[in-house]
Amino acid sequence: MKGIVLAAGKGTRLYPMTKPVCKPLLPVYDKPLIYYPLAILMQAGISEILVIVPPGETSTFQALLGRGEQFGVKISYAEQPVARGIADALLIGREFAGEDRVCLVLGDNIFYAPNLGTTLKRAAANDRGATVFGYWVEDPRPFGVVEFDQEGRAISIEEKPRYPKSNYIIPGLYFYDHQVMDIARNLKPSARGELEITDVNLEYLRRGQLQVIPLEKNFTWLDAGTADSLLEAGETIRRIQDDTGRYVGCLEELGLNEGWITEEQIRATGDELSMTLYGKYLQCL
Repeated sequence: MKGIVLAAGKGTRLYPMTKPVCKPLLPVYDKPLIYYPLAILMQAGISEILVIVPPGETSTFQALLGRGEQFGVKISYAEQPVARGIADALLIGREFAGEDRVCLVLGDNIFYAPNLGTTLKRAAANDRGATVFGYWVEDPRPFGVVEFDQEGRAISIEEKPRYPKSNYIIPGLYFYDHQVMDIARNLKPSARGELEITDVNLEYLRRGQLQVIPLEKNFTWLDAGTADSLLEAGETIRRIQDDTGRYVGCLEELGLNEGWITEEQIRATGDELSMTLYGKYLQCL
């Protein structure tokens, strides 16, 4: 399975912060925002990753992430010339994915749970159809909302409904088999001129191949798309790290856990960053 991070949003809801810098490069407590979706892919066991960035921003992301060797992964880049919706990332990543299954994660989404890696690897192991997640929120109207029957099976998905049929939304993390590229290629733009990821999920639902996993209450999901949610995300990450003593989104540690890099490599990075808490954390692994 290969991974795609859609990190090409202009971040207009965060202006003026994002006028000079792309939203996924903003800090969320002690790390750039993009570290967190990359961490999701790595915890799912995915080491080949395409990062989709805004026009003219490839070198900026490369300056931060390089080719990913320091984390034990292989990162490549593509630009999204025009914002055409989330599903457009699948078309941009078509050649990258080839015949492989693909996991798509949004560049401003953060997930955390003590057993997150187990959940992600289980989803990645599903080699037929699509696997997405259901997350309970107080106000689901700004999101894609999933409705379940009495047996817990997904029976409908609505994008930004005025009258939601449940409080479960589908956050920005999607696991698809190879059928997804043909599904995305045949999409028609919505009324707002975008290729909607909800339409992809609806097609899998129509085929009887969509699995929606409700996330337990110990899962944390954060969408760092506004100033308030960005601040909340930073405070939440700090609280989790203080409470657990473990860093959220530490890509070097995740690479070590997967056996992709060595302790010596981590120590070298820790020595480079020894003036920071992040570097001191790496030195103690």
